[in-house]
Amino acid sequence: MANIDCVLDTNPMAEEINTVSNHIKGTTTAVVAMQTAVVLAEKKAADDVCNNVNTGFYTLIRSQISQKIAKLQSDVDSYLMQLNAQKKQLMAIRGRMERDYNMISSRYLKLFNGLNQNLKQRIYELDKPTINFAVKEIEKGSNRTKYLTATVPVSQLESLAASQKIIASNVKFRGLKVINSMTNFLADMSEQKKLTDRIMLEKGNVENSTLSVPVVISECNFDKFDNKNIDIQMNNVQLGEQTQSAIKNTVISNIENIKWQPSKEIDNEIKSEFSKFLSIAGSSQRVKDMANKLFMANNYQILKNEQL
Repeated sequence: MANIDCVLDTNPMAEEINTVSNHIKGTTTAVVAMQTAVVLAEKKAADDVCNNVNTGFYTLIRSQISQKIAKLQSDVDSYLMQLNAQKKQLMAIRGRMERDYNMISSRYLKLFNGLNQNLKQRIYELDKPTINFAVKEIEKGSNRTKYLTATVPVSQLESLAASQKIIASNVKFRGLKVINSMTNFLADMSEQKKLTDRIMLEKGNVENSTLSVPVVISECNFDKFDNKNIDIQMNNVQLGEQTQSAIKNTVISNIENIKWQPSKEIDNEIKSEFSKFLSIAGSSQRVKDMANKLFMANNYQILKNEQL
């Protein structure tokens, strides 16, 4: 067998292998950098997910607490209004009872005074001569200077005129007291009659009636966390503030039981009103077209024949 000696130059292969080694080192560095970037990106994504979950949880809890606070506040306001109304009713009943008591007591006082006078007069009539002597004659004798001033024969003309004026003044004073007593009695009777007519019902049968009040309830989302805002509108011309507040409290307390129904098409009156607002708006035609497009593509829910 022949032996052939060949000399091969391995430098080019060594250089190529060295070049491949350098590329492998660069690839290793790139892989390490990519792995570090992937770890950082995964950490950042995990932090974002945790922050979003925490934000959503806190927002949900806050919304539920706000709803409960609003409901409890409405309940407290309604109870407070009921207590105030009952307080006014009790104060009115108390004032009416005081007036009735004073009126009845004054009436019975006058009645008993009249009975006492009648009894006194009847007792006087039983033994009139003795009573006249014991009461009138002895009293005249002891008080003759007061009652018989004008009949003294030794009195002068000036003292006689003064005595007559004193007696006339006494008679007028007693007559004035009688007239005032009669006036007060008639005034009390008239006031009692007016109060009785105002308290008593004209008709014997009292019927309870139900009044239906239309209420407009609008519910919308005002942020990206699906927080809802509820607005209640009603007639503020014929309804008082207390009635409006009571209706709003009733609607808020039963808002969870209301069922919204999807609307198939937009009402013609709503379209007409929106067209009017759009026509008088000062925006450009492009903005008006976009607003009209969004309005026609909008989907919303309505309440139909809902009663609370």
